[in-house]
Amino acid sequence: MISEMEVDHNESSVEIKSAMHTWRYRHHFTYKADQGKNIIVQCNLCLPRVNLLSTSKTSTSNLKKHLDRTHLGCEAKPDVKRGRKKEEYNGEESRHCQLKKLKAEIISKCMTQTKIDELIFNFIVEDCQSFYVLEQPGFRKLVAGLTEGLRSMDRVTLFTKVDQGFSRMREELMEKLSSIQYVCTTADIWTANSRSFFGMTCHWIDKHSLERKSAALGFARLQGRITHDTIAGRIHDIHVAYNIESKVQTTVTDNGSPFISVFREFAVDSKESDDDIGFYENVSTVLEGEPEQDMLLFLPTVQRCASHTLELIVTEDFWQAVSQGPMCQLHYSTMAKVYAVWNKCHHLQVGMDSAEEIGKMALVVPAVIRWNVEYCAVQKIVSLSERELTELCARLEVPRMQPEEMAFLKEYVTVFHPLAFALELFQAEQKCYLGLVIPTVLSLKNKLNEQKDSATYLSGVINAIVVAIDLRFQELFASTEAKIATATTPQFRLLWMAASDREEMCAVLATEAAQMDPGTITEPNPSRSSSNTIETEDDFFSYGSVKPAIQIQQRGVMEEIRKYVEGTGKSLECLQDFPRIKQLFLKYNTTLPSTAPIQRLFSQKGNLVTSQRNFLTDDYFERIQLLRYNSNVCTLVTE
Repeated sequence: MISEMEVDHNESSVEIKSAMHTWRYRHHFTYKADQGKNIIVQCNLCLPRVNLLSTSKTSTSNLKKHLDRTHLGCEAKPDVKRGRKKEEYNGEESRHCQLKKLKAEIISKCMTQTKIDELIFNFIVEDCQSFYVLEQPGFRKLVAGLTEGLRSMDRVTLFTKVDQGFSRMREELMEKLSSIQYVCTTADIWTANSRSFFGMTCHWIDKHSLERKSAALGFARLQGRITHDTIAGRIHDIHVAYNIESKVQTTVTDNGSPFISVFREFAVDSKESDDDIGFYENVSTVLEGEPEQDMLLFLPTVQRCASHTLELIVTEDFWQAVSQGPMCQLHYSTMAKVYAVWNKCHHLQVGMDSAEEIGKMALVVPAVIRWNVEYCAVQKIVSLSERELTELCARLEVPRMQPEEMAFLKEYVTVFHPLAFALELFQAEQKCYLGLVIPTVLSLKNKLNEQKDSATYLSGVINAIVVAIDLRFQELFASTEAKIATATTPQFRLLWMAASDREEMCAVLATEAAQMDPGTITEPNPSRSSSNTIETEDDFFSYGSVKPAIQIQQRGVMEEIRKYVEGTGKSLECLQDFPRIKQLFLKYNTTLPSTAPIQRLFSQKGNLVTSQRNFLTDDYFERIQLLRYNSNVCTLVTE
């Protein structure tokens, strides 16, 4: 109480009263002495230990912090007779103190050893950390300090949890895939720092929500000489390991020669002679080092990556057209200055003022070798004003852009904007289907042709790119599977086709739909599962003609297709009203148009081949990568 304090009746008492007199926790402190603008008080809750505290005469913040840190709501109670907020106190704590006490109890209950082990496990998996980080003294102190005495797991425990988590993830993934009818896989080989890895991902569409799901199946280290047999064996072994060899519609790869040669030799529908399909000697000798009998492998059909095909067009075909055209010198001089700006932004040590000004311009500097990233960087340079660009070149000490060069860059950005947009569509994963490719390529050709008349510098290049598109996507335009995938996508239906070809496409859809009646897929009747069941005389006699029931079924299929084609809905939800079209969509649009998912598996967070990874064996490195990628579709709860 203020009356119990030994306070001199002078000017300082007025200051003390202004700070302490109305404070609701003042009864926990006893005044001891004056110290300039501060006062010294003793905490009554710390007794019998003498704890002297200093606080301002006009503020009690230090004392309040002491109560919150040392006596968190348990002992420190406000004075019920005095205070700014006259709270009612009937033998119970105030609501504020109750909430603090409840928060402390929740924290103490949540921070159990099991919870800490789970958090550390997720930290190792999500960031691909070395297991040796658990042995670091600093990491152990961090865990002990944050958890009030709980300890970090050791490496042996972590190895056990990784093994358990991987086994659980594999079982859960196989259970999911067992109920899936159609899947698509992507495969690629990634090499860095003299190490090669073979990766494979799996993708399917949920038959209820029509959402695409993805999972990683393999991330194996390849050692020794990489041959066609090695690649084919890896693909086949992963398909067999997850029991999906009969469900894979296609395997999507890039346009690199190794994969094209592998699938040309081992694919089921290969056009090569029967003597050359899928037969080779001692594959396991290459993969496992053990001699076995000759093997017969059949791989699924291959789907070339559409985004990689577009990148080849805009790099190889574009550069070839430019080098042979009249704009060759202008293009080379312009891009040389652009690359000079990017290189200086990477390596040149500029002053603080220059760095700040360059930062305000928010320049996009391409750090990876991809055309769409380079295009965005060029687009950012074009968006700068003439004054900003001149200042930028002066600060970086690079040659200034001439007006003709800037005009060339602006036309470059305008002409190739549709191509950059198409690449973004193909590299998406959740909303990208095989049925997107044909309409996108057709629209791309139309938009490029529209730019032809207004183009000043790139008119001849546009013609060469359009020809290259027709040549490189020729196989896709001739594919019946790609046409069905496009026709069963509500966003496009048959709008992309010529009117004269739509009737023929409806007949193709009817033929395919008649073979997959939704009634037989969802719940087949065991008593009617075989068409040869004889129950009456009418079932016995057959005259070789089509039964009326089949004719009615075909009419029903065609009627459903007509209604679907004439519809206007663009959402996938409208497929719920057309069960046969929905089944066709699931079968043919499960295929992805690009290998973007497998590239994300290789490059996610840029933390794959580092000094941390060198401490992991190949087996555990693969397990960590698969656990990380599959955390969205499988649980990683450890015991």
